[in-house]
Amino acid sequence: MSTLQPALTTASAVSIPAPAAAPATPAVSAKTWIAVIGATLGAFMAVLNIQIVNASLADIQGAIGAGIDDGGWISTSYLIAEIVVIPLSGWLAQVFSIRVYLLTNAILFLGLSAACALAQDLPQMIVLRAVQGFTGGVLIPMAFTLIITLLPRGKQPVGLALFALSATFAPAIGPTIGGYLTENLGWQYIFYVNLVPGAIMVGMLWYALEPKPMKLSLLRQGDWAGIITMAIGLSALQTVLEEGNKDDWFGSPFIVRLSVIAAVALTVFLIIELTVKKPLLNLRLLVRRNFGFGMLANFLLGIALYGSVFILPQYLSRIQGYNAEQIGMVLAWTGLPQLVLIPLVPRLMQKYDARIIIGAGFVLFAGSNFMNIFMTNDYASDQLMWPNVVRAVGQALVMAPLSAVATSGIEPENAGSASGLFNMMRNLGGAVGIALLQTVLTKREQYHSNVLMQSVSVFEQATRTRLEQLTQYFINHGVLDRADAVHRAYAAIGHTVQKQAYILAFSDTFYLLGMALMVALIAVFFLKKPGQTSAGGAH
Repeated sequence: MSTLQPALTTASAVSIPAPAAAPATPAVSAKTWIAVIGATLGAFMAVLNIQIVNASLADIQGAIGAGIDDGGWISTSYLIAEIVVIPLSGWLAQVFSIRVYLLTNAILFLGLSAACALAQDLPQMIVLRAVQGFTGGVLIPMAFTLIITLLPRGKQPVGLALFALSATFAPAIGPTIGGYLTENLGWQYIFYVNLVPGAIMVGMLWYALEPKPMKLSLLRQGDWAGIITMAIGLSALQTVLEEGNKDDWFGSPFIVRLSVIAAVALTVFLIIELTVKKPLLNLRLLVRRNFGFGMLANFLLGIALYGSVFILPQYLSRIQGYNAEQIGMVLAWTGLPQLVLIPLVPRLMQKYDARIIIGAGFVLFAGSNFMNIFMTNDYASDQLMWPNVVRAVGQALVMAPLSAVATSGIEPENAGSASGLFNMMRNLGGAVGIALLQTVLTKREQYHSNVLMQSVSVFEQATRTRLEQLTQYFINHGVLDRADAVHRAYAAIGHTVQKQAYILAFSDTFYLLGMALMVALIAVFFLKKPGQTSAGGAH
C-alpha cells in the first residue's frame, strides 16, 4: 500500500481522472455474493459426500449385501467420475452457460442423493454414485471459477475463505456428520442430509446467476481427442490408486494393464493439449511461477488433507475399537475450529504477506502430524485432541491464501483451466496420498512385526513366563484342555505383537504426512508476492 500512495498523489497533481483507482475496492452487489455463497455451498456438499459416505461404508455394504472388496466401489465410482469432470467443467460451462450448467448439475446432484438412499443392491449403488460424482464434481471447480471471475481482487480472499470451508472443513467434518447420522438415524440419512441445504443452494443460484446464451457450436470445435484421452487416463489412474494396494499393485495383471492404459492415455493427452489450437486445458499456465508452485503445494496439501482423514479413522477403528460416531467426535476437533478460524483469514491476508500465512499453515499442519509419531497402545481421543486442534489451525491458514497466490494474475479466459487444474490436482493428491498410506501401513506393519517377533522367543524367559501366565488365565476362565489354553496363549501374544506393529506403522504414516507438508513448505518459498503479478484474472 505504501508504494501505491505516491503514485496516487502524483496522479491527482496532474489532474488524471480517478477511475483507475476505482477497481481497488469496488462494490460487490448482493446478487453476486448470493451466487458465490450458493456455489460454495454446492462445493461443500460435493466434497462432504466423499468422507460422509466413507465413514458409513461398512453399514452401507451390509445393507445392500456387498462384500468388503466390492463395496469399496461405492466410493471409488464417485471419485473416478468426480476427478474426470472437474477439468471438463470450464469448457462445458462455456458451452451451456454457467447458469444452465451449474443449475442442471446441482438439481441432478440432489436427485441422485435421494436415489442413492433408495438403492437396493450394489450395481444400483455403484451406477448412482458414479453419476452423482459426475454432477458433484461440477460444483467444486465452478464455485472456484465464480470466485476468481465475479469478485474483484480485493474481495477474493473472502470468497476463497468460503471456498476453503468446502476444501478443508468438509473433509474434516464429514466423518463426524456421517458417524452421527449412521449410528442414530441410519445410513440412508447421509444422503438425505443433502436435500435441505441443496434446495437452498439451487434457490440461490436460480436467483443470482445471470442467464446467458448457450454456445452449442463449441461442441463441434471441442478438443475431443483431449477429452477422451484425459477421461480414459484419469479413470484408469484413479482405479489403480483405489484398488492397487488391495490387489498387490503390480502383482496383479489387472493393475498392470490399467497402469499402462493410464500412462499411455495421459501422455497422449499432454501432447494433444500442448499442440492443438484450442486445448481443453491451458497447460501452459503451469509454467507461470505462482501457479506452477501453487499447484505443487496444492497437490501435497491434498495428500495430507485426505490422507489424514483416511488414516485417523483407520487407527481409531482398528486399534481403539471406536465406532463411526466415536470416530466422528474425535475428528470434530479438526473440523469445528475451522468454522471459527477460516472467516478470520481474509483479515490476516490484509495485514500480512499471504506467503507467510501459507508457510505458517503448512508448519502447523506438518507439526500436527509429527505430534502423532510416538503413539502407544493408550493413544486415543484425549491424546489426539491437541494434534487435531493444531491441524485445524494449519488447514484454516493454508487454503484461502494459497488459492489467492496461485491464481493471482489469471486472465478471465483462463479461469476455467486454472480452476479445473487446481482442484483436480488437490483431489488427485488425495487419491495418491490414500493409496500411498495404505501401502506404507501394510509394509511397515510387516516390518515391525518381524522386528518385534525377534524379541518374542520361547527361548526368552520373559516370553515363557508370559505364556504360562496367559495359559493359566485361560484355564481359570473355563478352558478345560491345557493344550487349547496354550494355543490361545500363543494367539494372544501374536495378536499383541501385531497390534503393537500396527501402532508403530500408523506412527510411520503420520511421519510421512508431515514430511510431505514440509516439501510443500519448500514450494511456498518459490512463490512471488501476489502484488508482483497482474491482477487481470480478478475482474
